[in-house]
Amino acid sequence: MAETLTLDAELEQAKELAQRYQFEFIDLRDFRPDLELLRSIPLEYMVHYEFLPLEAPDHSLLVIAVADPTDLARLDELEAKLDRRLVVKVAAPSQVRDFLKKTDPSQRVLDKATEDFRVEVIHDEENGEPGLSLEEMVQDREVSPMIRLVDSIIFAALERRASDIHIESRDDSVAVKYRVDGVLQPALAPLASEHQSTLITRIKVMAELDIAERRVPQDGRFRVRYRGRPIDFRVSIMPSINGEDAVLRILDKESLSEKFRSLRLDVLGHSERELKRLRRFIREPYGMVLVTGPTGSGKTTTLYAALSEIKSEEDKIITIEDPVEYQIRGITQIPVNEKKGLTFARGLRSILRHDPDKIMVGEIRDNETAQIAIQSALTGHLVFTTVHANNVVDVLGRFLNMGVEPYNFVSALNCILAQRLVRLICEPCKRPVETPV
Repeated sequence: MAETLTLDAELEQAKELAQRYQFEFIDLRDFRPDLELLRSIPLEYMVHYEFLPLEAPDHSLLVIAVADPTDLARLDELEAKLDRRLVVKVAAPSQVRDFLKKTDPSQRVLDKATEDFRVEVIHDEENGEPGLSLEEMVQDREVSPMIRLVDSIIFAALERRASDIHIESRDDSVAVKYRVDGVLQPALAPLASEHQSTLITRIKVMAELDIAERRVPQDGRFRVRYRGRPIDFRVSIMPSINGEDAVLRILDKESLSEKFRSLRLDVLGHSERELKRLRRFIREPYGMVLVTGPTGSGKTTTLYAALSEIKSEEDKIITIEDPVEYQIRGITQIPVNEKKGLTFARGLRSILRHDPDKIMVGEIRDNETAQIAIQSALTGHLVFTTVHANNVVDVLGRFLNMGVEPYNFVSALNCILAQRLVRLICEPCKRPVETPV
């Protein structure tokens, strides 16, 4: 009864909204969607702009149902993307959402995926285990729809150049999101909550995790081949009150390594004044250059850009990272492997015996690593590293909490760079917009 009353209330509000703004109202309870029309429009557009295509009288016109007709800038943007004139009708928000849930996004993306991939089993260089091939995964029509759904989610994330895939369990649904340009975006319409367990189990199988353990966090990894190159995925499973959530970090090493060959500090957006000072510090013969900021703020990118500028045949540069995200020619890079006993501290000790001139430590997390890094900086090495902190003052607090003597830390330090990641406007897409006063 409550649901009926809620829908009735939504319908009344939608009618009032349509009348107020002179749009036509539509009740979608008896509406039968045109499946061919649905397939012809990118699902991402329907989810992002929250609309349902109703009919297309011709190639230049599209009739759509929306819940909010007042966002004219959003509708103009959609009209430009579709390259069609839109005729807008107003519907109840829950009716639009329900129709979007009934679409079959996995199969549509999957059909696209099977056109581009070739079967090729690859091997993981770090442990010699076979990787996965997206072609193998999507071509086998005998596997369950859930397996194919996971595979298509991965493919779509790679196509959209996402950095992370988020799978969030809710009380009545499962949300799938991609992080693109630092911002989370819906990937698919919400999935039914009964699929949550099967979806997470599939990811656990791919990452070789314990599928029976649902009470504690788990971390794993797997690798696939995409367009002829290997792509690494780091998997984190976290229990929540509604089930388990998953985050898949995408590491496209080869593609990014090509870009990093020409990466320099002057393309990262630093001001001329700060850039001049930073370049002076990274060319010191010894000391510590420390970059701080929240997760995903580009700390590793800044360090790689600095190393790319100063590397030469005269210097021995060694890095230890967790994981090695990008490969740079001319630099020795070591991945942390805590399961095998290779920690930051142990790796750093070994690095010092290899006569390095410059060292990069991916992150300082504990007292032992901090002490070794500081001693290295004090004994004639140039050390590049990062620490998670919000600002420069917090960095000092972090090192004090790790038990580092303040006088040693200050003596070793060349500079601290605190940074944030700022989104750029797409040059071809940007257009002036008047801000209402």
